[in-house]
Amino acid sequence: MKKAGILNRHLSGALAELGHGHGVLVCDAGMPIPAGPRVVDLAFRAGVPSFAEVLDGLLDELVVEGATAAQEVRGANPEATALLEARFPDLDLVSHEKLKDLSAGARLIVRTGEARPYANVLLRCGVFF
Repeated sequence: MKKAGILNRHLSGALAELGHGHGVLVCDAGMPIPAGPRVVDLAFRAGVPSFAEVLDGLLDELVVEGATAAQEVRGANPEATALLEARFPDLDLVSHEKLKDLSAGARLIVRTGEARPYANVLLRCGVFF
């Protein structure tokens, strides 16, 4: 048994399959899930687990070279805005509709229990060397 890091076997296995340039969408409970990408649904109850908890857990295990979020987050969700801007100084903002379109090309979607609007980010995997 693993003693640290992500313990969910489905998520841990999916992360191990990622490579440079692959997309990982971390999303709230309300984000439409497109057909195609692998999905690990962590949602248990409204707010559990939170977007922040899942994002920080993923950032502990992934090399991320870029991130894209919906510009609507700025007006609708100050907590998610602060979190995203703190984690990604070069955060790329697009319309929510564009983010939904981009999510169809993600390799992995991780659904959280987050119940606040626009708590979504598309991560672009990098390499550690």
